Amino acid sequence: MTSSPSRAPLADALAAGPVVLDGGLSTELEARGHDVSSALWSARLLRDDPAAVVAAHAAFAAAGAQVATTASYQATVEGFAGAGLDRAEALALVARSVALAQEGAPGGWVAGSVGPYGAALADGSEYTGAYVGEVGVRELRAFHRPRMAALARAGADVLACETMPAAAEVEALLAETEALGVPVWLSLTTVVDGDGVARTRRGERAADVFAMARGVPGVVAVGVNCTDPAAVPASLAAAASAGVPLVAYPNSGEGWDAASRRWTGTGGVDAGGVDAGGVDAGGVDAGGVDAGAVGGWVGAGARLVGGCCRVGPAGVAALAAALGR
Repeated sequence: MTSSPSRAPLADALAAGPVVLDGGLSTELEARGHDVSSALWSARLLRDDPAAVVAAHAAFAAAGAQVATTASYQATVEGFAGAGLDRAEALALVARSVALAQEGAPGGWVAGSVGPYGAALADGSEYTGAYVGEVGVRELRAFHRPRMAALARAGADVLACETMPAAAEVEALLAETEALGVPVWLSLTTVVDGDGVARTRRGERAADVFAMARGVPGVVAVGVNCTDPAAVPASLAAAASAGVPLVAYPNSGEGWDAASRRWTGTGGVDAGGVDAGGVDAGGVDAGGVDAGAVGGWVGAGARLVGGCCRVGPAGVAALAAALGR
């Protein structure tokens, strides 16, 4: 897998300074009136409305995002099988996600999204990691391998192994990373306990899980995503154990209710007292970015900085401005 000759490898760019990630692709698609409530989430549109995916990528690029994350978080062979697609059709759609990102954000880097096993279950278990009690490392490797290989073959600059809730899944992904020989960033979804210790959603010490990535060839960054912004500082401190650049792209601070399939709570983080995200035309809170917080993340070693669920282009624009991009 090679980067476009028009830009440097992402790892080289990280050595030069922070790089702006995009925000929640499904958030933007929903704001534009698209139904992302099915078990396939935004991956449904890879088949049904690819132009919508291109437009969403373009909106984030126009806001200042330098990395476009593909609509493959929930795009798996198993998930597409539930929609009547065979293996070849499923992997073709995974590859299409890279082409659509390249079309919507030309000149930027493309991160191939590799969501957790729990995302394919569409039951919110990426926020608990409960499935690792039944699904072992070997099975997790077999689950992730086809999508990772398809994204790499399609030309993604890096694989974003994101929203990982448990050590066992990290072990599986790191093994596949070494086998494929592709650059990846590894991102956990974390919480902070009463003692201020960052932990995986499964309850493991995040520092111990991040340390698993230390010295693994191809890992260009580690960090957190789809985490409450308040948990980012402790999580980044834990991520330093990996000895590589860090990544931070939290959600808006809202929580996912898997039973009702909706976000709950109050979202948006203000920038100096002014809501940087606002409310978009679709009525979905775009999520703000606290300029002071972003500076702290960068000071802690974050070199890939963006937003996740419920953070739209307005939030990314505020973040890019805070970074002087």
